[in-house]
Amino acid sequence: MDFQLIKTDGSTKARTGKVFTDHGVIETPVFMPVGTLGSVKGIHVKDLEEQVKARIVLGNTYHLYLRPGVEVLRNAGGIHRFMGWNKPVLTDSGGFQVFSLSHRRKLSEEGAQFQSHIDGSRHFFTPESVVDIQRVIGADIIMAFDECPAGDSGYSYAKESMELTHRWLKRGYSSFVKSTSVYDYSQSFFPIVQGSGFKDLRRESAEYAASFNCDGNAIGGLAVGEPEEVMYEMVETVNEILPADKPRYLMGVGTPSNILEAVSRGVDMFDCVMPTRNGRNGMLFTSQGIINIRNLKWKNDFSPLDSDGHTLFDTLYSKAYLRHLFVAGEMLGPQIASLHNLAFYLWVVDEARKRIECGDFEKWKSKMVKQMALRL
Repeated sequence: MDFQLIKTDGSTKARTGKVFTDHGVIETPVFMPVGTLGSVKGIHVKDLEEQVKARIVLGNTYHLYLRPGVEVLRNAGGIHRFMGWNKPVLTDSGGFQVFSLSHRRKLSEEGAQFQSHIDGSRHFFTPESVVDIQRVIGADIIMAFDECPAGDSGYSYAKESMELTHRWLKRGYSSFVKSTSVYDYSQSFFPIVQGSGFKDLRRESAEYAASFNCDGNAIGGLAVGEPEEVMYEMVETVNEILPADKPRYLMGVGTPSNILEAVSRGVDMFDCVMPTRNGRNGMLFTSQGIINIRNLKWKNDFSPLDSDGHTLFDTLYSKAYLRHLFVAGEMLGPQIASLHNLAFYLWVVDEARKRIECGDFEKWKSKMVKQMALRL
């Protein structure tokens, strides 16, 4: 993998670039739809390509390891062939999922023992086994196994957790460089910066991650309960240290406004379940504000779903029709809302890229952050 930095904004840390992988070029900043189980919920790959205009999707090691399992993925020829997606894929190592199973997991120096949320069966992840699993899944970009502490963790726990993540990173990186791709294309390995909401820990972790000189770096452990201003401060702190000639990936963040604020602080890559999860519950993100399509006020509103027309469906269907689908329990409703939200997220990062390149990003960003937060 290679990264080309194209332009940096004159007023902020925002930048544009290109990530080159064997499955295609990714223009940054970029949002990655979350396809946890090898599927972005309710969205066909053709719509991902043609309507959402996604350039890369994310899968999850924990979930794919449990279902369908590594042998099925190996027999299929990897995740790209299995899901019919010919563009780049990134896999999260499963560290966050193990963290979220706090009542079902036990951490040790060796790794993490956990119980499957599906059938209660016991499994064990190590930094080495997680690399092996991701090799078989076949993602273009694979992540180091880390521990993700809660946003309100105290200093002592955050430090111990970060140091464990560092020891796991060293082992995972060693396993990665000693192994080879299972398929006929290359894979890249990203360390993950931890340190909770403490600047000195974040600096230490960023320095340690950068010392491995990997193809890119990730920022983890944010958007897990801490205030937004803390998240932004940690991003600024980390990006002062992470090398400018490598892509920076902020994991699991967030709202469109969060993304623009992080872009202005030098982040290149994003993922979040919010556009599809919230879409399935009737929340639509638009450039004018947030719509709860279930509200009675939309019952007789026959205006387009979104006059900006980010997808074919935004102008084909009305707000009244989409509300009807949700109230009636028709599965088409969540599909349309999810498609719209994903396309809107991609529009946000695409428009950010254009604004950076033409030199008015900061002014545009400030206006958009205010507008998108409105409740319509």
